[in-house]
Amino acid sequence: MKTALQKVRRGLNTKLGFFLLTVLLFAIKSYWAYKTKFNLGISDSMQQFLLAFNTLPGALVFLGIALYFRGRLSYWLMILINFLLSTWLFANILYYREFSDFITFNIIKGSGAASNNLGKSLMGIIKPTDFLVYADVIILIVLLAAHFIRIDMRYFKVRYAMTITMIGFVLFGANLAMAEKDRPQLLTRTFDNNYIVKYLGLQAYTIYDGVKTTHNSAVKAKADSNDIKPVLKFLKKNYASPNIEYYGQAKGKNIIIIHLESFQQFMIDYKWKGEEVTPNLNKLYHASDTISFDNFFNQVGQGKTADAELMLENSLYGLPEGSAMVTDGTTNTFQSAPALLEQKLGYTTASFHGDVPSFWNRDNAYKSFGYQYFFSKDYLPKVKDEDMGYGVKDKLFLKESAYYLEQLPQPFYAKLITVSNHYPYIIDKKNTSIKSWNTGDSTVDHYVQTARYLDESVGELLNYLDSTGLRKNTMLVLYGDHYGISNNHKAAIAQILGKKSVDNYDLAMFQKVPFMINMEGLKGGVNHTYGGEIDVLPTIEDLLGISSNKYVQFGQDLLSKNRNQIVPFRNGDWVTNKYTKYNGDYYYTSSGKEIKSPTKAQKAEFAKIQKYVTTDLGLSDKVVNGDLLRFYKLKGFKTVNKKSYSYTLKNGLKQLKQAQKKSKTSLKSQNNNQSTLDQYTTDAPELKGVTLKFPTK
Repeated sequence: MKTALQKVRRGLNTKLGFFLLTVLLFAIKSYWAYKTKFNLGISDSMQQFLLAFNTLPGALVFLGIALYFRGRLSYWLMILINFLLSTWLFANILYYREFSDFITFNIIKGSGAASNNLGKSLMGIIKPTDFLVYADVIILIVLLAAHFIRIDMRYFKVRYAMTITMIGFVLFGANLAMAEKDRPQLLTRTFDNNYIVKYLGLQAYTIYDGVKTTHNSAVKAKADSNDIKPVLKFLKKNYASPNIEYYGQAKGKNIIIIHLESFQQFMIDYKWKGEEVTPNLNKLYHASDTISFDNFFNQVGQGKTADAELMLENSLYGLPEGSAMVTDGTTNTFQSAPALLEQKLGYTTASFHGDVPSFWNRDNAYKSFGYQYFFSKDYLPKVKDEDMGYGVKDKLFLKESAYYLEQLPQPFYAKLITVSNHYPYIIDKKNTSIKSWNTGDSTVDHYVQTARYLDESVGELLNYLDSTGLRKNTMLVLYGDHYGISNNHKAAIAQILGKKSVDNYDLAMFQKVPFMINMEGLKGGVNHTYGGEIDVLPTIEDLLGISSNKYVQFGQDLLSKNRNQIVPFRNGDWVTNKYTKYNGDYYYTSSGKEIKSPTKAQKAEFAKIQKYVTTDLGLSDKVVNGDLLRFYKLKGFKTVNKKSYSYTLKNGLKQLKQAQKKSKTSLKSQNNNQSTLDQYTTDAPELKGVTLKFPTK
């Protein structure tokens, strides 16, 4: 035993030995912090392994810098680098505790975003165990100061130092390969900083964020006020005037937007085993006071849900790669629906989502959009077995959201984002009320069950709105955010649609998602116009009586009689009421017949449509990438001050309480300040015998 300890000590008395000890201690410390200080959502053994493994590459590369120096400087430089990395970890622990996200260079550049609220309550945020991130630094200093480890003054060859650096990069490559296998498009389709840290570590995340920030800054730096001119010219030329029959019909009404996760149009009126899968949505879809659109398409790219939200709130397309809400949501200037409605019509604005606030960078992007409130998972009661996939189960989420919905001063604009009908369509038996499909595709078969669960959840919410009378003064907007079943499952899609096989036309039509607007007194019916998510905001604005002809918005009012009915897909394909182009093939839209030998006139039509689509997408990208709205002064609109918003639980509850005192227009105020939550009926098994306890601070 003594001999073994002597060998270990001899090893530590070499520079390489001390370096390996430093790396080991740093890796252990980092893994401990990832596990105990952050909520990274580790769900399986592979992710557990990667969480531990990703601590090594960065440690080898950064701490290895010290090996290129000689003597005592090398040792103390190693400790200094460790100290700096530990301080960065410490800072992220504190920031994460307050904002549920990691520090970005945009936040640092934003001056105060990282310290806003954090600095004011620093002593209340810090926990004694946070300082353990410096434990290894202290241990190493003590070992050197006490001469338990002696400094090796011998020259450490540069080629050895370079070898260690290379090993660090090779390990990072292996780390990235394993991460990509477990989470494809990890870096190109970034939707949550938690995922980058979980798979690649804090150091890799910091470098990734730095590169991304530098690239975005370079593009924005080159932009100037002249770049907005072709955008305005294009939008003016293609503006679709409102339909006088509907213009202003929803003036003064509350707006509740129900975001139907991964819900596709083919599910409307769809039957399985002889029964309707979505009876509640079917009833609403066919109601006499609902305008329903049966040729409404999702237009998302890699950003999927985030792209849908960007289009909904801004009538701007998502980017060709990644998510604009992630890359630009923190820093860009927007003229979004929440800010427009607050400033022009005095609306209270709020978004509800049953997951962590950092997902899709919502905690930052919503500030740029001008949302006054963001009720995330932090605001919801803790209930046993509450999660299904990507957040709180819809039945629980919608009932718990009603607790805050009833407190919003009216008129309000509220967006409720469901999550249970999300890939991979996980549902427990106690929440299953219909049999799964039997296509043989395990990824697809449970979709029908989660869609039914979503429908039941929406039905319960609608019953609550009816029972409380809130629905009488509310315009309901429901839309599917993107496809649920991807084109990779063609055999299953064919079975679901009752076909032997599917072609590119079928796949194009499979991109349809529901869009419906319901309001008491509204002249309803199924509208056959061709449109997509980019068109939602102008449609809502015209219904509210605020014409969008001066706004930088790329959609057209779906109710307009002179809209062009061109629906661009993010990859440049398109659908019109006459022709469809998908994956290089052309079809007649009404019949689905392929056009294999187009005439000269048809080729000219295709080219004209393609030019519009390419220009439309390209100019939208220029607006986002160049942050061009900072150069466009919209009359009567004040640029959103992101520092005015805070979504922390403490601040949100305080703000809501103050709003209640200032305005007596909320549902709760109108009910003699008594909650209406007892009128919300749900059959959610998780809530049987459970008293919901909402956070109070």
